[in-house]
Amino acid sequence: MPFAAAVVNTRSDRVAGLRRLVTRAGRDRAGEHLVEGPQACREAVRFAAERVRDLYITEAAQSRWPEIVDDALAHGLYVHPTSPEVMVRISEDAQGVVLVLRDADVATDELAAVVAGARLVALCEEVRDPGNAGTIIRAADAAGADAVVLTAGSVDVRSPKVVRSSAGSLFHLPVVTGVGLADAVATLRAAGLTILAADGGGADDVETSPLLARPTAWIFGTEAQGLSDDARQLADAVVAVPLRGRAESLNVAMAATVCLYASSRVHALST
Repeated sequence: MPFAAAVVNTRSDRVAGLRRLVTRAGRDRAGEHLVEGPQACREAVRFAAERVRDLYITEAAQSRWPEIVDDALAHGLYVHPTSPEVMVRISEDAQGVVLVLRDADVATDELAAVVAGARLVALCEEVRDPGNAGTIIRAADAAGADAVVLTAGSVDVRSPKVVRSSAGSLFHLPVVTGVGLADAVATLRAAGLTILAADGGGADDVETSPLLARPTAWIFGTEAQGLSDDARQLADAVVAVPLRGRAESLNVAMAATVCLYASSRVHALST
């Protein structure tokens, strides 16, 4: 497929529409969102090409990352040569390449099917910081998790910072959003997963807990308050990450990475 029309007018309706996708209201109205930067765009084209509407790329970015354009054209996608001025107008964080992706969030009523047979799931309770949410998704992907679940009240996973922070992992595994905590736990438990809550006051230690050998869903709490009382009560056990230095705590994304890798290591050794 040949290149589509070039985009060079910073005041065009097309550019104005792209800028609206930065806001949640704009994303909700359009049913689409932006993916920014070479890594995220590369993974979106490779793993979610059926959802890509348009790719926008500057000449400099095309020279640096020609595989993105090659893959996009091979999939029959619209690729728009874009002036540097337009690219900055769309996004200052894009490094010369953005694309528009149609929304395809996994519906909450599909959670049971998503986690059937799962061995490792990350469950985020009202995680609102986009950088933390994206990093947890990336860590879950790297640790070989089967899915990530964000409860109602969590950040919009379509926001540009979540997408960037996930470094493309958002397109590698199912991410379910908007489900209630109790409903999520019930569904995960019905799928055979042991529910572990990550909290500094836990009686178990993430390095020694025998529960890690089981198929596991980890609950990670909010950035400011940590786990809710409901989360602690719903969990089969509360597990702590030991702090041996002078650090007061770990942020939720760091704690999630430690916990997910601890489970992944035990699961690998037991297979």
